[in-house]
Amino acid sequence: MSHSNTRQNKTLLRFSLISVLLLLFIAPLSGFAQDSGTIDTLRQTGKAFAKIAEKASPAVVGIKAETTIKQNYPAMREQPFGEPFDPFGDDFFFRRRSPHQRSPQPKSRRLAQGSGFIISADGYILTNNHLVGEAEKVMVKLADDRELEAKIIGTDPESDVAVIKIDGNDLAYLKLADSDVIEVGEWVLAIGNPFGLSHTVTAGIVSAKGRSNVGLAAFEDFIQTDAAINPGNSGGPLLNLDGDAVGINTAIISRSGGNMGIGLAIPINMAKAIYDQLIDSGTVVRGFLGVTIQDLTTELAASFDLKDTKGVLLSDVTEGSAAEKAGLKPGDIVVEFEGQPVERADNFRNRVAILKPGTKVEVVVLRDGKRKTFTVELGKRPTEAQIAAGQSEVLEQLGFAVRNLTDDLAQRLGYQGLAGVVVSQVEPGSLAGLAGITPGTLIQQVNRHPVGNTKEFDKAIKQAAGEGAVLLLIRDERYTRFVVLKLPKK
Repeated sequence: MSHSNTRQNKTLLRFSLISVLLLLFIAPLSGFAQDSGTIDTLRQTGKAFAKIAEKASPAVVGIKAETTIKQNYPAMREQPFGEPFDPFGDDFFFRRRSPHQRSPQPKSRRLAQGSGFIISADGYILTNNHLVGEAEKVMVKLADDRELEAKIIGTDPESDVAVIKIDGNDLAYLKLADSDVIEVGEWVLAIGNPFGLSHTVTAGIVSAKGRSNVGLAAFEDFIQTDAAINPGNSGGPLLNLDGDAVGINTAIISRSGGNMGIGLAIPINMAKAIYDQLIDSGTVVRGFLGVTIQDLTTELAASFDLKDTKGVLLSDVTEGSAAEKAGLKPGDIVVEFEGQPVERADNFRNRVAILKPGTKVEVVVLRDGKRKTFTVELGKRPTEAQIAAGQSEVLEQLGFAVRNLTDDLAQRLGYQGLAGVVVSQVEPGSLAGLAGITPGTLIQQVNRHPVGNTKEFDKAIKQAAGEGAVLLLIRDERYTRFVVLKLPKK
């Protein structure tokens, strides 16, 4: 599609949207509904979408990922923290299992189906980690019905991005747009294989940007769209009006398991940075400051004599970290990073992590009301497993992991006004699982000592472990109770 045709399509779509509004709200009042010119405009709008789909569809592929399941526990799928999220039908989220369901079954094969899209003429494909990350065999079906086995180049569970490759030359591929410039309200199209229906195209708008704290991945900065997406769209492209990819469709928010008008896509700029590293080394390394950060509330801003809540508060600086070496201190408020404003903690964390270790960056903070600039050489961010390792020796035996209770989680889980840590994962058949602890459970006390964050929890759990048993005060839904977890003797 030529550049002039693209501009023409964009202009036509904008004009058509106005025409649709006229048709829906004004035309019935004026008897204009039967005007052939309006019908022609709507027809042309459809043809514009058709041209975008025609251009992009050959690069969209179906994916089948085959995995061996050593133990199969038949159980109801549970969304993380009881929330209505669905990664398009793939076995991504935690499962809740009752004790009578825990008897191991013979090995079985699981076949996950989803989508992906080719981004180079020689066959590199972007998709989701939750689709192919643990797969032993990945098959790709092209638009012309050819089926090819793909090689997994690299996966990144912390962002849910994966790169696979098929052998080929002169393959149709999608260009990658700049997802930072897309705006709320812009038209987007989604293409994928919902319910196995190949190359299904739907249209909608960008309904929000920067969605985070969803609980899908360690690093989240989702584009939200109302373009209809369903099970099987996972890994497919979200397209702008140029037919270029602006995101990877990753999850939906749904109470029915199907489309309810809220879909989430990984921004393509984030995916591109991860793709580059996976192609280069097969792994992803991220920059690390070594700080604990939090958003500014109205009350916090007032206590620091600030006029607004823009900025990120450093509540802790790790000893020996890149931040401490550069001179940053607890109580500093980060307002600029690499010359760009800093407003939210989650976005700031993503911006740091997308840079490579060793990168020197300028950080501007407010300290005692004065702006100070520091040059920080980023360290290497530990993996999620390494971060959890501080609590893992004991928690590995108990069979669960925790995360901080954020304001957003507290609101979604009904824990407003409470303190504690939230269970993020429970191993099937573990001591925690047998005691009825599930993802979303709030832990308020460890051996009768209140815990307000993961740091306090780690300290308390290690002390409790020395006694051979851990007494937890937990809250699940509306009920609070004590549970005792006895550690196995060494």
